[in-house]
Amino acid sequence: MIDARSAVDITNTGFYTSLGIGITLRMRSLIVIPAYNEASSITSVICEARSLYPNLDLIVVDDGSNDLTSDLAESNGARVLRLPFNLGYGAAVQTGLIYAVEANYDACILIDGDGQMDPKDISALLSQVAYNHVDLALGSRFLGETEYAVPLTRRIGISLFSKVTSFVTHQQITDPTSGFQVIGRRLMEFFVKDNYPADFPDADTIIRLYFAGFKIKEVPVTIRRRMKGQSMHGGTSALYYIYKMLFSIFIALTQRNMLAKGGDRAISDQGDDHRLKPGGDADHCEPSATETAR
Repeated sequence: MIDARSAVDITNTGFYTSLGIGITLRMRSLIVIPAYNEASSITSVICEARSLYPNLDLIVVDDGSNDLTSDLAESNGARVLRLPFNLGYGAAVQTGLIYAVEANYDACILIDGDGQMDPKDISALLSQVAYNHVDLALGSRFLGETEYAVPLTRRIGISLFSKVTSFVTHQQITDPTSGFQVIGRRLMEFFVKDNYPADFPDADTIIRLYFAGFKIKEVPVTIRRRMKGQSMHGGTSALYYIYKMLFSIFIALTQRNMLAKGGDRAISDQGDDHRLKPGGDADHCEPSATETAR
C-alpha cells in the first residue's frame, strides 16, 4: 500500500474538458466513485459514465470491499484506489478528494457505485461549478425524478432535515442527503483539511459550508432504484441517523463564528493518511444494458 498523496501519477489531459455532448468546460474534472461491495453494479456504472463522458478521468475508491469490486473496476478501465479495510463513506470520499487535489483537478464529481445516479445529469451539475461559481452543486431527486418509492422513515428524515437546512441557510435545500455532487476546487481544498465527516455527510455538512461562505446550488437529477443491496440510511439505522444528524446540526450551529472566520478541522478529526493502492488502466469496457431494472 502507498500513501494517497503519493498515488497521483496521472497525465494532465489539458485545461479544457470536453463532456462529449457538445459542452466544453475550461476546467479539469474527475469522476470519483466510492464503492463498498458493489460488484453487481460497478461495471454498469463505469461503462455508462465512460460512454457519456469519454474525456473525463474516472477513479473508484474501494472502501475495503470483500467481493470483486476492485477487480471488475480495473478490468473495465478505472483507476482503483484501495483502502486497506472498510473505513466508511466519508473516508472513501475524502480519499478521492485528496487524489483530485494532488492531481490538480478543478472539480470532483461524486457518484455512487450502486447505479442509482444517472450519469446524464453530470453535465448539469458540472456546468453550475464551471459557469456560475458554485462550490457545491447538489443533485436533488425532489427537483428532478425518483424512479422508486422512498421508504417512509427516510422520507420523514429527509423532509425534517430539508426544513432545518433551508431555514438555517436561507435557501431551499430539498435533498440534503444526496450523494450526487460536483465539488469545486476551493471546496475540495477545504474538505481535504479534515473538514469532511466520517459518515452521514448530509444536512450538517451543508450548514457548515454555508457558515464558511461556500456557494451551494441544487440541480434536478434522476435517482434510480438500486441494482442490489440497501441504502446506508435504510431500516432501523434511519432512526439512529435522525438522532445523530440532529446532534451534529446542533454542534454545527455552535461553530458558526469559527467557520465564518475560516477555521479548519471544523467538521471532523479524522486523519488524512489513508493508505491505498492505485489500480490498472485497462482499456476494455464491457457493454452495459441500455435499461436497468429499478
